[in-house]
Amino acid sequence: MLSPSYPPGLQCGDKVVLFDGECKLCHAWARFLIAFDKQRVFKLASVQSAAGKAILQWYGLPTHYYETMLVVDDTVMYQKSSAFIQVMLGLPWPWRLAAVLWLIPAPLRDWLYDRIALNRYRLFGKYDRCIIPTPDHLSRYLHDQ
Repeated sequence: MLSPSYPPGLQCGDKVVLFDGECKLCHAWARFLIAFDKQRVFKLASVQSAAGKAILQWYGLPTHYYETMLVVDDTVMYQKSSAFIQVMLGLPWPWRLAAVLWLIPAPLRDWLYDRIALNRYRLFGKYDRCIIPTPDHLSRYLHDQ
């Protein structure tokens, strides 16, 4: 039996959240995860990093533009609202309650997600460059290989 192949930089059981490091909303999301993921379930990677781009390439996704948050759980990749729900399931109570969004049909959830994602720079702003994590947060990020 062949062992599964993992995305670059990931090992069995890893869960990684890929986010747009230039987006102020996405960066706030990363800070939220650092604050509330006390068990360190998730690693983080910006899509602008070499590690993030390698994972995008592994899944055949574009590396020159970015429209959605991704969650990689072991070898399974989730996008859009499904990615958000996977993260909420990995957090402690009360955040886990947000997984009730599974009850909304995926096309409607993703349509709502897209409205925010496609307008995120206009609504929340954009950094001129990817923000470098503070030293105490650095251990939460997937490092470039």
